[in-house]
Amino acid sequence: MIPYGHQTVDKLDIQAVKKVLESDYLTTGPKVVEFESAASKLIGTKYAVAVANGTAALHLSYLAAGLGPGDEVITSPNTFVATTNMLLAVGAKPVFCDIRTDTHNIDEDKIEKLINRKTRAIVPMHFAGHPCEMDKIWRLAKKNKLLVIEDAAHAFGAKYRNRYIGGGKSDLTTFSFHPVKSITTGEGGLIVTNNPKLHVKLKLLRNHGIKKDKNGFNVMTVLGYNFRLTELQAALGLSQLSKLKKFLNLRHQMAKLYRNNLKRLPQIALPVEHQDCYSAWHIYVINLKNPKHRLPLYRHLLKNGIGANFHYPAVYKHPYYRKLNLTASCPVADNYSASAITLPLFPELSSTEVKFICNKISEYFQAL
Repeated sequence: MIPYGHQTVDKLDIQAVKKVLESDYLTTGPKVVEFESAASKLIGTKYAVAVANGTAALHLSYLAAGLGPGDEVITSPNTFVATTNMLLAVGAKPVFCDIRTDTHNIDEDKIEKLINRKTRAIVPMHFAGHPCEMDKIWRLAKKNKLLVIEDAAHAFGAKYRNRYIGGGKSDLTTFSFHPVKSITTGEGGLIVTNNPKLHVKLKLLRNHGIKKDKNGFNVMTVLGYNFRLTELQAALGLSQLSKLKKFLNLRHQMAKLYRNNLKRLPQIALPVEHQDCYSAWHIYVINLKNPKHRLPLYRHLLKNGIGANFHYPAVYKHPYYRKLNLTASCPVADNYSASAITLPLFPELSSTEVKFICNKISEYFQAL
């Protein structure tokens, strides 16, 4: 079975982790600080806070930003549920904005009509690694005095107008280092910001809300969590970080190969990459122009050992969100989620495998 995503770990990664295992620190040590410093330098931010996973990054960002009961936050329905689950965790209400037909990111032209006196923030999610139209979102946020918290779980290493995602004007940006992402720390996440007050809050919340008092005693001042990243994970992250450019180049090569092999099929629409953006190509999603072919094609791919997947059902379609009556009218998102299939894409995917996948897709339509 060709998986839809897979980590790429080599001997250097293993040696980096082994070296930490032989050291004095397994957690809360120098490697975490080194990883944070390297990541913030790459992205171009003043501060970076490494955490246990991408969901923890979202949770702490929402807490540090002061989001809570009575607050509304505008975001995309085309995302993993963590984006909005963590809003619910802090007591805020997600408000779903429809998506674009090309990138399947939040439609920046539909945000303003959703803003009201309860709106506190906009959370754009860079779907599949392609950057959202951030200039318009930043202008809208400034006009309405709103926070911007980017969910860049798919987009570590992506660029918007020649600047790394996270290095722009947003208040906070979160990343994920799950095994299928641009780089991995096994599990792990990162928050970047240029705001010193938010940086202090994030570090406090990451560690049970505990800090040293003037006498050097540990005192808990706020309700925090154990969302720390281990030294082992940080060492793996540092090793992986040195290969980020290589990994992204390989993803781009595979995306180009998909396009070249599938562009002649009239039954499907292919993902795009805008000229002013550099996608991280986290996933490669095709759309069936006739949704009735979605499940049959999916089953055909699985039957042939191809690990196709679905990203994503609209968040408000999940039973839990329906139970909370967190519904929305997002026809583009509904049409997208009814027709989308995710194809395998990861650095070690071979050109032979990509051609095999494309041939099986062509085979399905030829047999109709």
